[in-house]
Order: sequence, then structure tokens, then C-alpha cells
Amino acid sequence: MTDGPDLVVAGAGGGLAGALRAAELGLNVLVVEASEHFRRGNNTSMSTAMFPGAGSRWQAAAGVKDSPEQFVADIMAKTKGQADPRLARTLAEVSAPLAEWLADSAGLPLSLVTDFNYPGHAVTRCHSIPGRHGSGVIDHLARRVAEHENIELLVPAKLTEVLSDVDGVRAVVVRYPDGVEEQIPTRAVLLATNGFGADKELVARYLPEIADALYQGSDQSLGDALRIGEKLGAATGFLDAYQGHGAVAANAGTLVGWATIIHGAVLVDLDGRRFGDETRGYSEYAAELAARPGATGWIVLDETIFQQCQQFQDFRDTVESGALVWAGDAVELASATGLPADALAEELATAAATARGERADEFGRTNWERPLAGRYAAVRVVPALFHTQGGLLVDENAAVVDTHGNPIPGLYAAGGAAASISGHGAAGYLPGNGLLPAFGLAYLAAVDVARRRN
Repeated sequence: MTDGPDLVVAGAGGGLAGALRAAELGLNVLVVEASEHFRRGNNTSMSTAMFPGAGSRWQAAAGVKDSPEQFVADIMAKTKGQADPRLARTLAEVSAPLAEWLADSAGLPLSLVTDFNYPGHAVTRCHSIPGRHGSGVIDHLARRVAEHENIELLVPAKLTEVLSDVDGVRAVVVRYPDGVEEQIPTRAVLLATNGFGADKELVARYLPEIADALYQGSDQSLGDALRIGEKLGAATGFLDAYQGHGAVAANAGTLVGWATIIHGAVLVDLDGRRFGDETRGYSEYAAELAARPGATGWIVLDETIFQQCQQFQDFRDTVESGALVWAGDAVELASATGLPADALAEELATAAATARGERADEFGRTNWERPLAGRYAAVRVVPALFHTQGGLLVDENAAVVDTHGNPIPGLYAAGGAAASISGHGAAGYLPGNGLLPAFGLAYLAAVDVARRRN
């Protein structure tokens, strides 16, 4: 790479997919990653590895009727019309081709998740790998990148600046741990450095409702893309958007997972009472849980749900941590959790009656797979910020645009570095719509760089 790489990718999360796609199209690629622990420390590695794919071959084989149009409708419904419609359509249309490319070219063992459906998706459209954990995705893609002769991985090293002239990007500045900086010539840069969740000042400024919650994301999500992009005149948007989570085990710090809720679990506060329709989504429940007494609560499940969630590595990690308590009835459960016995017993009885269809739920929950039965289990949970969903505005090729809506030549963004399709706040986040922009925009950027080079 004496003349410099054709593409520099900053960030080894979804950026790895962009690097592989670019190399596949004949480009020389340099990936710059700030953390030597990225295989376990970035947001992709911490995810549940859910890739939405509207109209995939796995859906067809399972008899699931879906389309990009249906996916866009679901995105707009979840965001109450706030999502960028052009970007929503772009990502919906690339979602199935992306999933199939990840399987066929990148070699990920994807399959359709059919045992439950996440809130907001009208049909079953999320695809994952065995174990349903992002660390498996990153490990696999990192191996593929290391093996590819046209990709160089520079780690640890931090991309600190993008240099441009009248024709667009001309070089990047990379800083090494010893403080030495190197200028590397290139005509294209993909910022895949995630958002600003690890920058307490930015979080307090843009996301005050979740600023005091646990941050459960990469320590390198420091808003680098925002600073680099804004210096080059990039437009930004949706900076108040984020993905939260209402189900992180309080003592273990592991993800309990919302599959517990979808299978019929309930979430109660320290008064032993439910406080909303849990099935609306785990993201918005982070701020709602943060607003409850003590900013904590308990997810109550049973033995059947316990078995159903064994497919998730995160849930198994939670179990192994000892975070779950077990009880034969509501009275024992109250004793084990310290919750008020009368209130908890009444709440669980009401929830069971509602799940049996004997009464309407006062919070409007209609998704009850079945009433809880047999032994109870419970785990105390706290709210968390997982990642921000606002950032640099991009077009349908993942090219960063300026404040007039014109692409900045050679500058691209993906994932948390780019403004996503979650609208404003936390309620518009649709499960899988963290990885989709991370991988989908990186994929599209690679295609556009190759097209312009050829």
C-alpha cells in the first residue's frame, strides 16, 4: 500500500464487514482500531447479533411473508413517523441482501430466529448465529479480515483526523499508543467508530434522561466521528436518539434479555407493581425504569421461560453469575427479593389472569405468550444506555453530507457514527436496528467507494 489504501475504515465492529466487502470488490483496505480488546469491547461484540432481513431466503423457507415496504412501515410506526424515510428505505432494501452476503461471502452461520418476535417487528425477520451473541460475529469477521491479503488491520491505533482538499478526502492522521502520529494518504474514509455513549459530557447534553444510568457499551465510543465530521462541515441529526435497555442484571452487569418478557415475564418496581406495557420495547423501558424508585426493578419469570432463554449466551451468563433467585410461590419470592408480599402476590395474580384472557391489562399489554406457572425466578435489573443513535447525516450510499445535503467526497459513516433510523429519544429503537446501520451502511459505503474508483 505504498500509495495509500483505497479505503481506510475507522472501527473494527460493523466496519469489518465494510472492509471485507471492499476487498471483495478489489480494493486495498486499512482498518484502524483504537482498542486492542475490540473483540470483546465494542458494541457489536456486546450485541445479541440480531440482523433484520426483510424478504430473506430464510423467511421464504419458513413461509414468512415480508418485504422492505413492510419493514419501512414498521420503522415508521415504531418511530411515530420521525425516522428519515429515505434512509429507512435504503436500509430496509439492503437488509436481506446484507444478511445473505454475511452468510454466503463472509461465512456467518445465520438462521432466522423463529422462537419469538421482538416488539415492533410485524413479522419474524431477525437473523442470528448460534449463541445469539455478537462476540461470535466479531471473532469470525476478524479472522476473515486477518486472512485477507488486501486488508491490513492496525490495532491499537486511533484515527484522529481526516484531511481534505477541494477534491475531497486526501489523507487520515493516525495516532499510536506512544503518541506518535502518522499521516496516511487515501481518498476514502469510513467512520465506523460508533457514537458518543462513553462521553459523559455529550450524553448529559443530548440524553439527560438516561445520563445517570449504567453505560453498557464500548469505552471507545467517544464521539470521534462527530468531531471529525463537523470539522469537515458535516451535518448532524437525531443526537437525542439512543438505544437503552431495561434488563441488565443489577449485580452481574450481564444482559438478562427481553426474550424473557416476550415469553411472558413481567417487570415490577420496588413496590412490587408493574408500571407499563413491557412489550412495547426494551429501549424505552430504560428511562422508565430509571424513573422508578431506586432506579431498579425485578423481572419475574418461571421455569419454562428459563428454559426458553437458554439459547442466549447473555442469559446463560446471567444464570451462571448467580443473579437469579428462585421461589415456590409469591410469598417465597417476596421474601427472596425483599419486595412487599401482598403487592407482589396481587400483581402476579392479576398478570396471570390477564394472560389467560380473563381481563384486560390496565397498561394495554396484549402480548402474553402464557401465564407464569410453576416455580418463579426473579432477577433484579437496572436501566442502561447501550449506544447512541444520532450522528452524521448520510445519504443512500452512506456518504456523509454537508449542511446543504451534498455528499462530502470520500467521507462515509456507518453505525453509531451516523444518524440512524430510530427517530428521537429511545422509543423508536427497533431491535436489530443497531447492527443494521452498522453493517448495512458499511456494506453500502464499500460498494460506493469501489464504484467511484472503477
